[in-house]
Amino acid sequence: MNNLKIFLGATVADAAVRPLHWVYDPKKLRKYIKGKKEIVFLKKNKSPFYSIKTGNVSGYNDVGQVMFRTLISSKKKSDILKNFKKNIIKNFGPGSTYWKNLKLRKKYKKVKWKKPMNGPWIHQNILETIKNIKINKDITGGTKVNESDGYCAALPYFLYNNSDKELKKVIKSVANSKINEVYALSKFKIIELASNGNKYPVHSFVKKYKNNKYFKEVIKNIKKVLKLKGENHIKVVKKFGKACSYPGTFMGSIHAIIISKNYNSAIINTIKGGGCNCSRANFVGAYFAALKPESIPNDWIKKTLPARKILKYINSTNNI
Repeated sequence: MNNLKIFLGATVADAAVRPLHWVYDPKKLRKYIKGKKEIVFLKKNKSPFYSIKTGNVSGYNDVGQVMFRTLISSKKKSDILKNFKKNIIKNFGPGSTYWKNLKLRKKYKKVKWKKPMNGPWIHQNILETIKNIKINKDITGGTKVNESDGYCAALPYFLYNNSDKELKKVIKSVANSKINEVYALSKFKIIELASNGNKYPVHSFVKKYKNNKYFKEVIKNIKKVLKLKGENHIKVVKKFGKACSYPGTFMGSIHAIIISKNYNSAIINTIKGGGCNCSRANFVGAYFAALKPESIPNDWIKKTLPARKILKYINSTNNI
């Protein structure tokens, strides 16, 4: 796998913003971060829906961790997708903490949501994926929501094999819709431009694919964001949508990218945007790590629990 620091960048970003995941109320968000010298890696969980140990990642990045573990343990290229699906079941399916919490969540739905449940939150796309794997569907991804799970699953794979055809298969294995596919591939194209040393990857993506019908909607939405470069990030995220869905999550990420000078400021801006900060952070963090791999703060890496395995693999391959 090349440029694994790009996946590290996404992982650290997700863990950094996670304690404030899904805080949609701007007053509450302001209260939680007011007067704090550092608003990343909050020791106390402030997500109103679920609580996990600070340093762990959300369900978005965790599907990427499953792919990462699959890649380093699969002996044959032809077995990767098959093994990935098996590992999805192990990590998220029956017997896992994700699955146990699903039962708890159903109880919570019957009463007023008073406090976050203890443990991780399984996403709709992953729920559908598990069901589809069990009934041996050819394309196993969820179809009900257009969220970042497909991109997150495919990010480590992109660093192993960036063929559009193969990436589409991975994306569709957890998020099977055209919107999921197109926006995930757009992220990979932008990250690739950043990784190749392009000074203005977002602008270059627009220029390169302006006549490409496949990316037509994405280009249109990027142009809308570029017009708002001088606007307040919190207002822009609110305008395009704080929730997890495309195109809003993509547009909010693009705004964080174009207004931020570096990895740190981009992740802090992502937190301040509120709502589904984790879905945006997985793109923003990967982008800035692609642009400048050494820009991920070392103290943030140390606080990120899944970072240890990624670093161990980076160090072991560097020594070969």
